[in-house]
Amino acid sequence: MINQAYIDEYFGEKAVYLRAGTYEAILLPEIGGNMIAFRDIVRNFRFLREPSFEEMKDFKKIPYIHGIPVLFPPNRYENGEFPWQGQTYRFPINEPSTGNHLHGFVHNVPWTIEQISSDEMESRVTVALVIDVLHPVYEYFPHLFTIRLQYTLSGEGLLQRVTVRNDGNTRMPCLLAFHTTINAPFAQNGHTEDYLFKMTIGKRWELNDRMLPTVKFQPLTSNEENMRSGFISPFFEPMDNHYTADPQDGRNRMELKDRRNKVKLIYDVGTAYRQWMIWNNDAQGGYFCPEPQISLVNAPMISLPANQSGLFALEQGELWEETSRLYCIDEK
Repeated sequence: MINQAYIDEYFGEKAVYLRAGTYEAILLPEIGGNMIAFRDIVRNFRFLREPSFEEMKDFKKIPYIHGIPVLFPPNRYENGEFPWQGQTYRFPINEPSTGNHLHGFVHNVPWTIEQISSDEMESRVTVALVIDVLHPVYEYFPHLFTIRLQYTLSGEGLLQRVTVRNDGNTRMPCLLAFHTTINAPFAQNGHTEDYLFKMTIGKRWELNDRMLPTVKFQPLTSNEENMRSGFISPFFEPMDNHYTADPQDGRNRMELKDRRNKVKLIYDVGTAYRQWMIWNNDAQGGYFCPEPQISLVNAPMISLPANQSGLFALEQGELWEETSRLYCIDEK
C-alpha cells in the first residue's frame, strides 16, 4: 500500500488522514487536535473509540471519551481554583457533582495544521495550538504558550510527539494528560471477555468524595496487583482510579491482549508521565481509558514536593517534550 497524508472529511468535519502499511489514522484539527482513529484496515481492528455519525453532536459537546483528547491542564481542580506564583487562576466549575473544574480548555478548540507529508517510510501531520492574549484560553490560563502535536504513522504503529513551549516571560506551570479511549474489543469479531490488560501502575492514591487526592495511598487489591504484574479484564470492577506510574524494564505502558485473535495492543507512553488515571465507564464494557498524566490530580492545591506532585514550571522559552506509541503485535 502507498503511504499517504491528506485532508478530507470525517462526518462533515475537517480531517487529516494518514495511511502507512496496513494502518490508518484520522485526526480532527478543529476539534481539539483529537486523533480520533487508529486502525488496522486489513485486519479490521479499530483501536480507538471513534464517534459514529449519530454521536458527533454529543462528541463535540463532550470530546473526552473518543480518540486521544488533549487535557491541559488535566483532570480535576478543587473549586476551580489554581494557585500559582502568588495568584489564583479561576476556572469554570464544569463538574457540578463535585464542585470542581474538569479537564482544561484545549480539547475542543481549533488547532492549526502546520505540516502534512508522506514518503516511502511513513506519513505524518503536525498541529499546533498557539495561545496569545486574544485567545479564549488566556482568560483562564494567562500565559503565552504553544502546544504542538506531531503524529507519525508507519509500519511500527502510531508515534505521538508532544511539546509544550513557554512563549511568555513569566514562569508557566506545565500540566498535561491524554484521555486515551481504547476499544475492548477492538476487533470486529471480538468479544469483551476475550480481552485482558496490564498497566505499569505503582501506588494507588486515595481520593475523597470529590474525587481529589488526600495525599495518602491505598493498598492495592489482588485485582490491582494483577493489573500491574499479570493480566486481568479491564472491566473487573468500576474504575475511576488514580495511580503513580511505576515503569517496568524502563518502559511505562499499557498492554491489551486479544486472546481470540492472538494479538496485543501496546500503548507505550514514555516515563515523563509519572501518573496514571484509569476510567472504564462503570465497567460496562466496550472501551476504557488508560490516561497518562504528568502530574497529580489537583496538584497546585496539594502540599507535596514537586518530585511527588509532578507540578513544575517552564521558564521563558523552555520546552517540555515526550513521545508515546500505539502499536499492535502478534502473540505466540
